[in-house]
Amino acid sequence: MARAARTTVFERNPAPVALVTDALASARQEVFWLADAPGTRFPELTADTRTDLVVVGGGYAGLWTAVRAKERDPGRRVLLLEAATLGWAASGRNGGFCSASLTHGEHNGRTRWPEEYDTLVRLGEENLDGVEDTVRRYGMDVDFERPGMLEVAVEPHQVDWVREGAEGEFLDQDAVRSRVNSPTYLAAGFTPGEALVHPAKMVAELARVAAELGVEVHEHSPVRAVRQEGTGVQVQTDRAVVTADRAALGTNVFPALPRRFRPFTVPVYDYVVMTEPLTAEQHQAIGWGGREGIGDLANQFHYYRLSAEGRILFGGYDALYFGRQVSAAHERREETFQRLTAHLLTTFPQLEGIRIGHTWAGAIDTCSRFCAFFGTSHAGKVAHAAGFTGLGVGATRFAADVLLDLLDGADTERTRLEMVRSLPIPFPPGPIAAAGINLTRWSLDRADHSEGRRNLWLRGLDAIGLGFDS
Repeated sequence: MARAARTTVFERNPAPVALVTDALASARQEVFWLADAPGTRFPELTADTRTDLVVVGGGYAGLWTAVRAKERDPGRRVLLLEAATLGWAASGRNGGFCSASLTHGEHNGRTRWPEEYDTLVRLGEENLDGVEDTVRRYGMDVDFERPGMLEVAVEPHQVDWVREGAEGEFLDQDAVRSRVNSPTYLAAGFTPGEALVHPAKMVAELARVAAELGVEVHEHSPVRAVRQEGTGVQVQTDRAVVTADRAALGTNVFPALPRRFRPFTVPVYDYVVMTEPLTAEQHQAIGWGGREGIGDLANQFHYYRLSAEGRILFGGYDALYFGRQVSAAHERREETFQRLTAHLLTTFPQLEGIRIGHTWAGAIDTCSRFCAFFGTSHAGKVAHAAGFTGLGVGATRFAADVLLDLLDGADTERTRLEMVRSLPIPFPPGPIAAAGINLTRWSLDRADHSEGRRNLWLRGLDAIGLGFDS
């Protein structure tokens, strides 16, 4: 006889519908970070020009590449093109978790690259230290802090997962609740040193630093084509042509300009609610004086954190695929915002009466190995990085160095990595991809209801290297 599916803590202790409705009553469908830090605007490119390096994409990947290029060679002419405004997509919409991991956790990294995992850990830690050094060196106002990360067990079977897999300190129920007072917590693993930032401030300050270093930045300049031209490349925008020695592409979730890279990513939509600032009494009720970033250990997991002014950002759980086209139509999903708000109130019932100030969503550039991949095209004159799968806040700086190494033809520790030299398994065509992704999502939900036991579909994915357990 099949074992009956369990309920999750959020189903066993549901927040009253009236409280959820009241909390969302005045919420704005708006990205808080972008409204809070709109940044400086830059002109459209309107005339043909010549440059040493052209960077396509004005999110973290493109901005870090431009900054690192000028730091390596201040005399190099660098031009950056953004189709809309800097950071308007994933770089301005994320939770602001800036992780040292380049591999989406130990299990994913050790499973895929066991021989070089220790090297990847060291490079990831050096990279995060490099982010912090850049912030301090240029006086970047980005709300940077390193409070560490709590991975919390909210179901009994997850306690052993924490105890066996914690990379840092194991905290029993009393210990974790002394840090953050949630009745859902049964245990936690604490990883010190993980960082948090204000995502849009990070974009704005990277743009400031880039401009001060001499990078020519242009917004509203979508790139339509890249082609090889002589010993370099030409990049075509709506109103101008850029001729460059080399091109670095950081277009994230949007279709890659070299068509060969397009099958490797799909857009998966992630949703967030953000509260109004907590009162002193609410802070006291939940504790959280250490300001740690928090994620639970479910397959359909939640992530949450405090902003600098004491708002709670609470996101995750519903990760949805609607097809390969990125569209704002997928961002408004009231049932998901209601579910996240209900789960927030289950996590912190002490916050009854809290108001949600903002709700938003965005598309994550997801690849089948759940961390960035790299490649070159146009006889090595163009380098491409994508597939960060939620790790881009920190890993884009590492990716920038990889892209520049590849374009220089340099033999470095980074370019020798199997992670850099290999590509993920591509996603199949549209309907097949949709069926597989949605079956996987259903299976992960069933695993959360069955003490983590993975069904035949998930075990098959594990066997071919497509399983995910971060």
